Amino acid sequence: MTSSLLLSVTTFIYGLAAVLYIAGWVFRRPLAARLGTWSVWAAVAGNAAGFILRWIESYRMGIGHAPLSNLYESLVFFAWTIGVSHLVIEHRYRNRVIGAFTLPLAFLAMAYASLSPYVSDRIQPLIPALKSNWLIAHVITCFIGYAAFAVGFGLSIMYLLSKIAAAADGRSGQRRAADVLVLQFFLVGLGLILFRFILGWPFGAGLAGAVAMAAVVDLAAWLLGRQQRVRDELFTRFPEPSLMDLLTHQTVMFGFVFLSAGIITGAIWANSAWGRYWGWDPKETWSLITWFVYATLLHARLMRGWQGRRIAYLSILGFIAVLFTYFGVNLLPGLHSYGAMAQQLR
Repeated sequence: MTSSLLLSVTTFIYGLAAVLYIAGWVFRRPLAARLGTWSVWAAVAGNAAGFILRWIESYRMGIGHAPLSNLYESLVFFAWTIGVSHLVIEHRYRNRVIGAFTLPLAFLAMAYASLSPYVSDRIQPLIPALKSNWLIAHVITCFIGYAAFAVGFGLSIMYLLSKIAAAADGRSGQRRAADVLVLQFFLVGLGLILFRFILGWPFGAGLAGAVAMAAVVDLAAWLLGRQQRVRDELFTRFPEPSLMDLLTHQTVMFGFVFLSAGIITGAIWANSAWGRYWGWDPKETWSLITWFVYATLLHARLMRGWQGRRIAYLSILGFIAVLFTYFGVNLLPGLHSYGAMAQQLR
């Protein structure tokens, strides 16, 4: 079995885990949620095995480099870090509902790597600038940070959903409308990633599909919202809002440390490869913007006492910046060599 085939199988295991977690949450089936946990363990193990096998394959081809040098490999590693991060939090806090909001992100990353016509799984030799241990340190630290931010994003979505449910009686109409608007925005964004980048639809069709998907989800949410008993049963399974708020802060703080390390190691690598620490390339610039968004969140939390919705909004904004840093900047002109390649590094 090749690494690509093993990782393709792992993609569907991640998808199965996401479905099981969602089923366990929506239909209140503890067995489904338990099977979801076992599926995550299987997916993480398969992901790691595929990663190691790909490394071995590169040596057999006479190339011999760590599989962290292109878009396909970075997506595989990203999914693995999300899966591991989720398992740590689930084990620590004994709540499987979180998986309904974190595992879909791991599945989307793997689906993009395995199914997108724009992502090649070929193992290719590295250009001289990429033959550096600083590159490995840079990618690993960045993606550990990204995974923590992904989990924080999932927790923020959960927090806003719980507040929307609590405000369903209309007493907090403006806040509820703001929460719904934020969630709709992200539904369209995730739908666009699914239809445009993973399935390869043209941009117009992808955007239309994303809007349609958001509309269907909104309709389902509205119908559920009219059933108070169903709504109460769904959202009472969430952790306490105060715990979700605390976990968001902790995951963001953890991710911020690793993102900072990633930016520093990236600067050292850039200096060794190109003779300068910083070049204001779009990838570098958006990494710095992402860093400032999360720095603002932590500053507001620690110095201004922000919590709740404000922290959730900033966490979601930060993850938007992460996604744009990862994918969006490749649509901008003026990228330097490693950013302009179809197989980007981060």
